Amino acid sequence: MKISIGNDHAGPDYKEAILKMLKDRGHQVTNHGTDTFASVDYPDFAHQVARDVDSSTTELGIVICGSAQGVSMTVNKYQNVRGAVCWIKEIAGLAREHNNANILCIPARFTSIPQAVAMVETFLDTDFAAGRHANRVNKIACS
Repeated sequence: MKISIGNDHAGPDYKEAILKMLKDRGHQVTNHGTDTFASVDYPDFAHQVARDVDSSTTELGIVICGSAQGVSMTVNKYQNVRGAVCWIKEIAGLAREHNNANILCIPARFTSIPQAVAMVETFLDTDFAAGRHANRVNKIACS
C-alpha cells in the first residue's frame, strides 16, 4: 500500500518508529515530515500529505503534531480527506470502520511511541464497514 506521512517538530521520533514498522510490513511510504526537533509550521507538512490522499497518489496518510488538532484542521480542508484525531488504537479502528477515515492524526504529546505504532497498525488493518455507515460518510464532504 502507498502511504504518505508528515510531521512537525513534535514528531520526528514517532515518524521514525512508524516508518520502520511500515517498511517492515512492505508498504511504500512518501515522507513529507521534518527529521529534526527545530520548530517548523505543521500546515506545510499536513498539506502535502492531504494532497497525496486527496489526489489518490497515496491510499492513506498519517500526520503527527503535538496535539493533532492543527494537522487535523489542515487535512480536513480537502474534499476527499477524512482525517481523524486518535489517541488509542480502538479509536483508530473505529475511525476506519465507521467513518472511512483516510488520514490518521496522531497527538505526539499525548501518546507514547508504542501507542502510536499500534494505532497505525490498527488503522491499516481495519476496513470500512460500509452498510449504514456509507450513507453517513457520503454526507461529510461539502459539495
